[in-house]
Amino acid sequence: MDERQSPSPCSSRPSSPRTPPCEMLGSVGIEAVLDQLRIKAMKTGFEFNIMVVGQSGLGKSTMVNTLFKSKVWQSSLPSLELPMPQTLELHSMTHVIEEKGLKLKLTVTDTPGFGDQINNDKCWDPVLSYINQQYEQYLQEELLITRQRHIPDTRVHCCVYFVPPTGHCLRPLDIEFLQRLCRTVNVVPVIARADSLTIEERNAFRSRIQENLKTYCIDVYPQKCFDEDINDRLLNSKIREQIPFAVVGADREHLVNGRCVLGRKTKWGIIEVENMAHCEFLLLRDLLIRSHLQDLKDITHNIHYENYRVLRLNESHQLPRGPGCVNLAPASPGQLICPGPGKVRRRANKDSKEDEG
Repeated sequence: MDERQSPSPCSSRPSSPRTPPCEMLGSVGIEAVLDQLRIKAMKTGFEFNIMVVGQSGLGKSTMVNTLFKSKVWQSSLPSLELPMPQTLELHSMTHVIEEKGLKLKLTVTDTPGFGDQINNDKCWDPVLSYINQQYEQYLQEELLITRQRHIPDTRVHCCVYFVPPTGHCLRPLDIEFLQRLCRTVNVVPVIARADSLTIEERNAFRSRIQENLKTYCIDVYPQKCFDEDINDRLLNSKIREQIPFAVVGADREHLVNGRCVLGRKTKWGIIEVENMAHCEFLLLRDLLIRSHLQDLKDITHNIHYENYRVLRLNESHQLPRGPGCVNLAPASPGQLICPGPGKVRRRANKDSKEDEG
């Protein structure tokens, strides 16, 4: 079977026992490859696509601006004169952020109107359709005989789901949506506006949400089944214990004890965003940018997109055999809903065995 259908998301795998390492008599300069990769990365930059989902008023736009310390998204204050949108509309915005010569092409997709209606039945369909439309677009580009040297990647690498700070547990809407969402994209849930809860309320709320996730088989990122080695398990286990992160967003600086800090000013004081004693924003930023950004992209490509690709090729009854392209008809809206990852992988393994036979 194609190596890309492996459930392992990481590019670094242990050496196969069939190919033991060769005994070297001296240095040949292999470590210079790292410099080559760095130079190439500095030239081409990176792409990262993030989606934020949650009800209006939970600080999604502010949180994105806080994450990247720039005005990535301009939030518009609701007006009493304008009617509330009756349907969910997805808005995307792309910016190029540069830091120390390294460029990041960041695309943020917002979901205004999600969960704001009286009847929220199937309000998740536009979100899931959008995610799968990006997979379909990438797949159609891959299947061309003459492909672009670099296929534009609009696939959603991470979805940050904002849980309202009710202090109770996940709502039925949250459970229904997360069950569907985690099969299609990497999901990182956060407790929005955590400054409205006390420390005790926050910890109790987190425990109940973790129980909900376990009870309803909602596998959020980082998924335990994708841990590559003991180091991954140790790091990701600590992260899983803290999820959902209790976060506070702020894009204004305030003077505190002679230093400027990002925070929200209230009449009781200033809530410092980058102070772990106040909220867990730093944990979210480290996960999305500093430690797991590439892993989010790897799992998107090797797992979620691959599941979609296998499903579509199986539906077309034309699995790729040798050079050439597959004449794949455009997906209908009903086809843009993927089953769970396990189902697709088992089906792919079965097809591979039949081909070998």
